Amino acid sequence: MNGKTAWITGATAGFGAATVERFVAGGWRVVASGRRMERLQQLVDRHGADRVHAAAFDMRDEDAMRAAHAALPAAFAGIDLLVNNAGLALGTAPAQQADLAQWKQMIDTNVTALATITHLLLPQLIARRGAIINISSISGSYAYRGGNVYGGTKAFVTQFSQNLRVDLHGTGVRVTSIEPGMAETEFTLVRTGGDQAASDQLYAGAHPITAGDIADTIWWIATLPPHLDVTRLEIMPVNQSAAGLQIARDS
Repeated sequence: MNGKTAWITGATAGFGAATVERFVAGGWRVVASGRRMERLQQLVDRHGADRVHAAAFDMRDEDAMRAAHAALPAAFAGIDLLVNNAGLALGTAPAQQADLAQWKQMIDTNVTALATITHLLLPQLIARRGAIINISSISGSYAYRGGNVYGGTKAFVTQFSQNLRVDLHGTGVRVTSIEPGMAETEFTLVRTGGDQAASDQLYAGAHPITAGDIADTIWWIATLPPHLDVTRLEIMPVNQSAAGLQIARDS
């Protein structure tokens, strides 16, 4: 083990679970947080309690977050890297037909919770000259039908990352915004309420990004020499590109 510790949020599936695997394989200790304890426990069982510490809580519950942080075992208490991966998209409807409760859940998770855990860990990240890697999305840069609040939350993540770099100038803390395009994880199942057919149709023949691809990217960024910072990285499958503008014409 190399003595470093990463806190990876949203570690129960997708990018987060793959990133836990990659960092443990690289010799790091990992605090794996998420809502589903049974999945976190599987990571602990596979790698050992000396390598992975499970912290089960809902990111929207600030008290639970702070309690999980306060309860970290001594071996995991010094955080060198925060990977802000927890987030979700809910619904595909245009804004005028969207569910307000879904909008609020996305804001609470993708914006408020991300900012809260970042603020919580900043003192020790500064003390350890650590790093923050935020998982944003191309949805924060490219508008599309039904993207509304989800795209807005990811635009926040991207801009928050850039402003963090400015505020942390001179501290040695590195900050990165990773902005993936189409990736095949549980993302679409969550967004569509478990519609497997919709998920399969979206990814069919597209050769989308995999969770492993993003985990490898996070690993590469985290293990660069400390004088280098990848500030912003947009990643798409070769088969995806930005669409053109749409036009409504008078009849």
